[in-house]
Amino acid sequence: MVQYKLSYFDGRGTAEIIRQIFALAGQEYEDVRYAHDEWPKHKDEMPFGQMPVLEVDGKQLAQSFAIVRFLSRRFGFAGESRFDEALVDSIADQFKDFMTEIRPMVVVSLGFAQGDLAKLTKEVFLPARDKFFAYITKFLKANKSGYLVGDSLTYVDLYLAETSEFAKKVPTLYDGFPEIKAHAEKVRSIPALKKWIESRPKTNF
Repeated sequence: MVQYKLSYFDGRGTAEIIRQIFALAGQEYEDVRYAHDEWPKHKDEMPFGQMPVLEVDGKQLAQSFAIVRFLSRRFGFAGESRFDEALVDSIADQFKDFMTEIRPMVVVSLGFAQGDLAKLTKEVFLPARDKFFAYITKFLKANKSGYLVGDSLTYVDLYLAETSEFAKKVPTLYDGFPEIKAHAEKVRSIPALKKWIESRPKTNF
């Protein structure tokens, strides 16, 4: 039996979709969560001096999207054809661009930096949301399954649905984007995922 060990901070962050894939696959794994004051003594153990890192039978794999893609191919969440896999990857890359755009607002909302949260929400987050959600709405309207690509769940559906967490900071998150809201509700109602979300540790990020 393959042994999996995931190392990250005690938070959702960039490791959350990895954990969600394990939950959906019903796969056991060791979930190692380092406190921030513990991290420096473990940094040199990681391939690029950062986390998350997944160990697969003792072999290390770094970078969250690489880990997600590896596990998605292994457990059937990567896409139903080669083209679908590429399409899923392309949407995921666009999601990364979105997260990069909103980072100034996110770090302030989490207390990792100082700033005017209301101003950043209005001037940074909402314009980026409008652009990204408009792109994604086109995919949802074109694909009648309710998922972004193909007839079944892929890992990029998890990334999109997890943006619902922003509603805690931005109550108007889904205003004007009913398809995005319906998608999140569909994905997060999958029994195994719903169970994980309800039982996962409550953390700040």
